[in-house]
Amino acid sequence: MNYLFTSESVSEGHPDKVADQISDALLDEFLAYDRNSKVACETLVTTGQVVLAGEVKSNAYVDVAEVA
Repeated sequence: MNYLFTSESVSEGHPDKVADQISDALLDEFLAYDRNSKVACETLVTTGQVVLAGEVKSNAYVDVAEVA
């Protein structure tokens, strides 16, 4: 079976890395207080601005601005 494999590598401080760290931290925080949380979040980062988008179903309250 033939297939094409591609990947992208970015260095520390790149907006993609920062966005991934924020998304991961939010997921970890929700799961720490409610292991049944459903989290579908996207983090968009640009110079001086972070935008959080998506949806969460959880019995836990997380201050997302504080985590981000």
